[in-house]
Amino acid sequence: MTATTSIWLAVGLTAAGCYLLKLGGLLVPAQVLERPLVQRLAALLPVALLAALIAQQTFSAGGALTVDARAAGLGAAAVALLLRAPFLVVVAVAVAVTAGVRALGG
Repeated sequence: MTATTSIWLAVGLTAAGCYLLKLGGLLVPAQVLERPLVQRLAALLPVALLAALIAQQTFSAGGALTVDARAAGLGAAAVALLLRAPFLVVVAVAVAVTAGVRALGG
């Protein structure tokens, strides 16, 4: 099997898996989806996934745990959020702090 064939096979299997997952979600009975526990989990799941993605992107480099300028930017963004800054200000603060720490050699 060539590399190109392997890639297309992976793409096809991923597409089929996504389709089947979506189909499985549509087949869940309505009374299951109306349960309070399911609704709470559905509301919290995107937040948990986003937090995990942010943590992985911030503290990982080449598969190893790393604390660098990105962590400082994340900390600055957290402070800006605690001060109830608008989203664009939060992003700008994170970018500025990360760039500043990198410029200082961090």
